[in-house]
Amino acid sequence: MPINIYNPCTSGMRNRSCSDFSDLSKVLPEKKLLGKIHVCSGRNNSGTITIRHRSGGHKKRYRWIDFKRNKKDVQGKVASIQYDPNRNVRIALIHYLDGEKRYILCPKSLCKGDVVVSGEDAPVRVGSALPLKFIPLGTSIHNIELTPGRGGQLVRSAGVSAQLVAKDERFATVRLPSTEIRLISVRCYATVGCLGNEDFFNIVIGKAGKNRWLGLRPTVRGSAMNPCDHPHGGGEGRSPIGRSRPVTPWGKPSLGIRTRSKTRYSDFYIVRRRK
Repeated sequence: MPINIYNPCTSGMRNRSCSDFSDLSKVLPEKKLLGKIHVCSGRNNSGTITIRHRSGGHKKRYRWIDFKRNKKDVQGKVASIQYDPNRNVRIALIHYLDGEKRYILCPKSLCKGDVVVSGEDAPVRVGSALPLKFIPLGTSIHNIELTPGRGGQLVRSAGVSAQLVAKDERFATVRLPSTEIRLISVRCYATVGCLGNEDFFNIVIGKAGKNRWLGLRPTVRGSAMNPCDHPHGGGEGRSPIGRSRPVTPWGKPSLGIRTRSKTRYSDFYIVRRRK
């Protein structure tokens, strides 16, 4: 995916870049696959802010994505490649032979007119979904289920893919993009291929206003606050945090502290943790 770089005609345009969007089809989104998004600005049902630094943002609608890929043994044709404002990867509109339409995550080399199939007898090609049991070793995969039938939960971001390393009768060994190696049931479905839009992480926002379009509010350093507002606050002039390690506004350790529970049930399935 190419990236547009702008001339510095204004301060906000200096060093700014954005997606080229030349790979997208010039069509409107499918109306029946659109849903509403309720913007709560990080507040719970009583109006208390539970997630900081969220508010505003451009109006957008949700695209219902087929993460389960449970349309078995029915061929589908890629009708268009579209933009999704709710994720950093492109989505593909699939027209199935029985007339149904669904959105799926778009792999890197999937083009308009290609055919995708889901099922145990599906061919191993980009965009097709199969159980891990029927995918050859060394294949790049994405949209991986953790529980059979629940839908893909792993490897759904732009430009990423996992690799099938080994298999036995019950479990498949998968190397995730984080370098973690994990056991997953061979009955779980995964989609063949690497996800596209891999240059997304090279985009430079360029100005603070673009973050406001994305629904993000400014973040203030704790050391710039008063002692009543943050443990790092207070002091005369530019002072250090005054602690042996950084902490959150509520006094919990931050920046590098592992928060995963030591007694989590799924530890059994992790062969090697991420570095």
